[in-house]
Amino acid sequence: MAKTAYKRAERVGDQIRMEVADILMRKIKDPRVRSVTVTDVELTDDLRLARIYVTTMEPQEGERQVFDGLQKAAGFIRAELGRRVSLRYLPDLMFVKDISGPRGDRILQLLDSLHRVDAEADGPLPAPTAPISES
Repeated sequence: MAKTAYKRAERVGDQIRMEVADILMRKIKDPRVRSVTVTDVELTDDLRLARIYVTTMEPQEGERQVFDGLQKAAGFIRAELGRRVSLRYLPDLMFVKDISGPRGDRILQLLDSLHRVDAEADGPLPAPTAPISES
């Protein structure tokens, strides 16, 4: 039986995601870093660089302050991560804005509007019929 390919970088990335989220929630005292959600961590195959994707509910100007606070706290977060995760080399942390949520919402809105336009053009949808069985 073949095992599914689940790379070590993915496993370590999942662990880093959970630990960084916990550090941000419990240890960081900076008020700029409130309401931050860690959505994903991409780790290079050599485990030297971790891109940490975060989202925030802050408006545009507040978002800039959040990322400034994250960059300021990156050394503390990395040190705390070193105490929690035993790795030979602790990866450098790079915080990146996650745009997948708003992008997905926009795609869903477009699909809903297309469905409404099709429904209006075609009229009401026919009622589903029972499948014909060959008995």
